[in-house]
Amino acid sequence: MYIPDIELQSKAAIRAYQEKEVMRLLGYLREFSPFYKAWFKKHGIAADQVQSLEAFSQIPPVTKEDLQEHNWEFLCVDKSKIAEYTTTSGTLGRPVIIALTEKDLQRLSYNEYISFCCADGTDSDIYQLMLTLDRQFMAGMAYYNGIRKLGAGVLRVGPGVPSMQWENIQRIQPTTIVGVPSFIVKLIAYAKEHHIDVNQTSVKKAVCIGENIRNTDFSLNVLGKKITEQWNIQLYSTYASTEMQTAFTECKAGHGGHHHPELLYVELLDENNQPVAPGEEGEVTITTLGVEGMPLLRYKTGDICQYHHEACSCGRHTLRLSPVIGRKKQMIKYKGTTLYPPALFDLLNDMEDVKEFVVEVFSNELGTDEILLHLWPKEESEEMDRKIKSYLQAKLRVIPQVRYTSQQEIMRMQFPENSRKPVKFLDNRS
Repeated sequence: MYIPDIELQSKAAIRAYQEKEVMRLLGYLREFSPFYKAWFKKHGIAADQVQSLEAFSQIPPVTKEDLQEHNWEFLCVDKSKIAEYTTTSGTLGRPVIIALTEKDLQRLSYNEYISFCCADGTDSDIYQLMLTLDRQFMAGMAYYNGIRKLGAGVLRVGPGVPSMQWENIQRIQPTTIVGVPSFIVKLIAYAKEHHIDVNQTSVKKAVCIGENIRNTDFSLNVLGKKITEQWNIQLYSTYASTEMQTAFTECKAGHGGHHHPELLYVELLDENNQPVAPGEEGEVTITTLGVEGMPLLRYKTGDICQYHHEACSCGRHTLRLSPVIGRKKQMIKYKGTTLYPPALFDLLNDMEDVKEFVVEVFSNELGTDEILLHLWPKEESEEMDRKIKSYLQAKLRVIPQVRYTSQQEIMRMQFPENSRKPVKFLDNRS
């Protein structure tokens, strides 16, 4: 298993290495980035005078809105050097184009190579990819290239269709699946229905993308338990975004996604852009290292996490990120309670009487948040309605609006046209 040397170094050595790389990036942006040249000038930053990470932290962070509004101004190379055009999913507004050069594609492959190594991957593994590999989706391409760099086998089945997934598992015998946790739960349900013993199959590991499988204390959440209570496989959680072109992936210890210091400088900031302490909630703010096409400096992702800095049992000394607690813009203030969608998802995933759901938030006539739960129940009856609402009352102390719907309607809501992943949260606030 390959571990980059820098990840085994002391915290002081990692910091010194990152300081050197961040200063190198500053020089690159000062010379080649139209956006950052203007940003430094606007905020009175003499970038050539910034010589330390302490001074670097005085540069005002950049937001997703800045990236959306000035998308092409972030490009540092001539368009003739662009090898691949990808886009963000558009969860929090208009999708952003992220352009990659050949060098960036190699960096992306390396990122996923060391990430799969972190998740105990070897060249004797066979990976079944249960995800989109088209529609300008960076992650699908990155996983594929990382697995190829690992020297492992890869099986591109794509998202959905449990019958096709199981047919390939039985014929080709992959060791590892890469997919969304809620879909893995569906795979298990299909297997039960069709008398497939999941624990007698070749699959021993699952790299989980797009959804949390752990609580912030790293214990398995409802989704994680639903999988492992029925399928004896090792789960590895991941966290990444198109903008950062880097992934945080768990090792077998399952105590947070490992930071790759050669690829990313990361800060967790409070509302005043000050660093938070370990174990406190902060907004993940990233500076990409080694990116040629569209590097980002102090970019606020909108994702709220905690971090831990003590050494891991795997030997790495790198910072580890918790599961995403929520997205800053998706925070819901409902009748005196502050909620993030993942907490609602956990609660709904635990309801055996609900097969699928979509959480919608909108503004009422007073301008405050209202929650409407679109639920596909096991059955529609007064008794079921009472049962569901009493459960919600007990867990939330307030009952959101509930709308029961059919499988067809819930699938239409979860998979709108051109969607790359299931949509389970609709933010229709004014």
